[in-house]
Amino acid sequence: MGYVDDAFANLKRTNEVSPTAEGAASRRQRAIREAVRASWDLDDDFLTGSYRRETKIKPLQDVDMFVVVDPDGSQGSYRAKTPGDVLAALRGVLEAKYDSVTIDRMACTVGFGSESEIVSFDVVPAFKLASGGYGIPDSQRGVWIKTNPKLHHELSTAKNSRCDQRFVPFVKMAKAINRDLGGPVTPSFLIEVMAWQLVTEPFGRYQDEVRWFLASAVEGVDRAWPDPAGLGPDVNTMSSAQRANAAKALRGALAVAEEAIRLEDDGQERAAVEAWRRLFGNRMPRP
Repeated sequence: MGYVDDAFANLKRTNEVSPTAEGAASRRQRAIREAVRASWDLDDDFLTGSYRRETKIKPLQDVDMFVVVDPDGSQGSYRAKTPGDVLAALRGVLEAKYDSVTIDRMACTVGFGSESEIVSFDVVPAFKLASGGYGIPDSQRGVWIKTNPKLHHELSTAKNSRCDQRFVPFVKMAKAINRDLGGPVTPSFLIEVMAWQLVTEPFGRYQDEVRWFLASAVEGVDRAWPDPAGLGPDVNTMSSAQRANAAKALRGALAVAEEAIRLEDDGQERAAVEAWRRLFGNRMPRP
């Protein structure tokens, strides 16, 4: 391995969630689920989203969990209520235990402060659908939407396997770039959805894959990107202005990636790493 390859190996390691953070996340998510179960009759509760798919990057923000309401329990009638009403009821349950609880578009967010390694958890009330998947609230649109995060996890696992277990670390790299750019691509799940289609096998060097993904995403960010589970709305919910801003930011990142690869091809590997660090910062320690 060369100097640049070593730098990407370091980046892969630093993007991993630390055992300390994993332990804290485990304790906190169990406590949140127990708090909901103490007040609501649940059919199931489970971690989901990028944390479950192992594509979450540090610090851990918006760790997703589903609390699936028992249709025959005391909250079974909630399915007929508005998304806002159900989220408000869930917020009341969580506020009995936690100081910082806010309502997001599809979840109640339990915050733990910006200095924590685990910043927040998104608790999503859900109803299991007879047709498959789950119904979850969209308070912005005032409707219940369909999704199947378990299928999303299966798709990610299969893609990672086909890519020699390198797809998940790659997605973390792409998300790290997006976060350091200020998050122009939103939601971050959109990055994963694009990567499932844009990254092909066999998987190459990380630096080449990052460059190719950025080049493809510049154009791809304007597409709708349907839900891979075939149930929910399009993943790309950005406005035209947001899509233009995301394309501009990705184009700037692509220019840096192309410069880094040119430097490496010219044998200037240390300079190449410094160029990559303009995208990854201290996430990429020097070899």
